[in-house]
Amino acid sequence: MKRFGGAFAGISIHAFSNESLIGKATVVDLTLKFRDTYGESVPRELRNSYVISDDGSGNPILMDTAGKITIYFHDSGESELLYNSLQELLASTILKII
Repeated sequence: MKRFGGAFAGISIHAFSNESLIGKATVVDLTLKFRDTYGESVPRELRNSYVISDDGSGNPILMDTAGKITIYFHDSGESELLYNSLQELLASTILKII
């Protein structure tokens, strides 16, 4: 993300700079908005995560410090592990495209 910037890989993956297809919001912008909006209501294990995307319905998709990808359901306050790594996310979406 730091080296190549944001891109689309089945979902929009935001980084520090992005391709025009996914918009101008950086991973920093999305993470600050997430933390400002949800604050202490976020489960402790997600508080140090950063937002890399959303599902199109306003549910942030986060990456934690171990690299695990989780979705946070803003309506219920629940979360669900989607992928164990960014590599797993990319492999899954690329296989769906091929």
